[in-house]
Formats: sequence, C-alpha cells, structure tokens
Amino acid sequence: MKSLMKKIDLFCYKHPRFGIPNLMLYIVVGNVIVWLFSWFSPIQNWLAFSPYHILHGQVWRIVTFIILPHTSGLLALVAFYFYYFIGRTLEAKWGPGKFTIYFFSGVLLTVIYGFLCYFIFHVNVMATAEYIFLSMFFAFATLFPEMQVLLFFIIPIKMKWLAIIDALFFLYEIGANLYYGNTFMAFLPVIALLNYILFCGGWLFDYFKPASRQQRKNTINFQQEVRRIRYEQESKPYSRKCEVCGRTDADYPDLEFRYCSRCQGYHCFCIDHINAHQHFTE
Repeated sequence: MKSLMKKIDLFCYKHPRFGIPNLMLYIVVGNVIVWLFSWFSPIQNWLAFSPYHILHGQVWRIVTFIILPHTSGLLALVAFYFYYFIGRTLEAKWGPGKFTIYFFSGVLLTVIYGFLCYFIFHVNVMATAEYIFLSMFFAFATLFPEMQVLLFFIIPIKMKWLAIIDALFFLYEIGANLYYGNTFMAFLPVIALLNYILFCGGWLFDYFKPASRQQRKNTINFQQEVRRIRYEQESKPYSRKCEVCGRTDADYPDLEFRYCSRCQGYHCFCIDHINAHQHFTE
C-alpha cells in the first residue's frame, strides 16, 4: 500500500495539472440538481448504476450514479454540505490530482464489481455513490481524527467518533442485506472500503504500531538532498515548487515557500499547504 501511495504521490508531483480542481463542488451541484428535479419527476430511476440497463444502451448510468442523491427531503441538504466540506478539505490536503484518483478509483471499483456480478452470477446490482461518499468520510476522519464539527449544526463531536458511527452503519448495512438475502448488495460497502484501505491503510498501520517503532525516524543524507535540490534548480526554470498544488516561485514570485521539517527528505510547499499536506516518509 505504501509503495502504491508513493507512486501516486510521484505521479501527481510530476503532473501538477492532473486532476479536477473543485471536483466535489461539481458532484454536489449535480446532486442538488437531481434532488430538485426528483420532486417533480422520477429522474433518479434513470441515473442509478445498473449493468443490465448500461448494456442495453443507457450508457450514461456508468457515470451518473455519482450525482444520484441517496437521501431525501431536507436532510439531503445537510448531507450535500457535509460531503462538500469533506471533499474540499481532502483536496486541500492531498491536492486535486490525488483526490481525483481517490474518488474515481472508488467509482471504478464499484463499476467493476457490478459488472462481475452481472456476468458471473447474472445478478443486476443497482448502486448509488452512497458508500463511496462514506468511504471518503473514513479517509477524512483518519487524517483529521481530532477535528470537531457540529453534528446537524448543533452537537459538537470529534471526527473519530463520527467515524465509529459510520463504521457501525456499514456493519448494519452489510448485516441487513445478508439477512434479507441481498448477498451481492451486502458487499458494496466492502468494495468501497477497499478504496479507503488502499489510500489510508499504510497510515493506519503506522498509527497503530508500537510507540518505539512509530517514533523511529530514518536518517537523512543531507549532502545527497542538497545535490538533488541543486540539480533540480539548475535543470528547471524555477527554484521552488509546491509539492501539493504545483505552483512555483517563477509563476508566483510573491508567494512564500517553505520546507517541511516533518517530512523525510527535503520537500517544498507553498504557504497555503505547508500545514495542510500528507507528510512524506522514506
């Protein structure tokens, strides 16, 4: 998992323009539009993921299920705001590229699972993006466990406790589907969790390691790092580049850049991301 994350981080570093900025804003706006139209027509019946309908010409379903609200009434507005807040925070920490990969890898896993069920077991699994959003919430709670939010804009609660409630909901959904014989629907939450484990499993492993191992730090070869930075500065038209957003001191001469002392090696970040990034480990 760590090696995969390093490859993703390296890819995003080499392709700073990759990704969809404000991705969660577009998804939430799509959810709001569908939610409004659903008051007047059953538009949601045409948007859910369904391998049977996709193979019979309704190919838009392979994407439109991500803008299909899974709650109704005014409670949906609270959910829309909450998911937007989570998505924007994760994008600010990871960068647009990594967040885009995280979200659409969850979409891809759901699509693959649905088609496998259809072709192998002849079961048409109809799905929304509910569990993708909930797994996104798991990632948020993992990175910000002590952050306090107002549940329903009233009750102060830390993210780690909300994550436990979310986990209990996952277990309930799995158990309820198994009890009513919906075996293939019961595995949808598990598929969504695979995406979370791929991106955050390494961090969880480090978090729960014994303290003696968790506090052990690798020795940095400063001479090697200085040579690497000097080579990058000579071969590129800039001297500093943010590893999250990709902005450089050549494009933004008035922007302040700093090196993170908690990252292994020398890694530069702009002032907007020096305190909002995932630390590099070697």
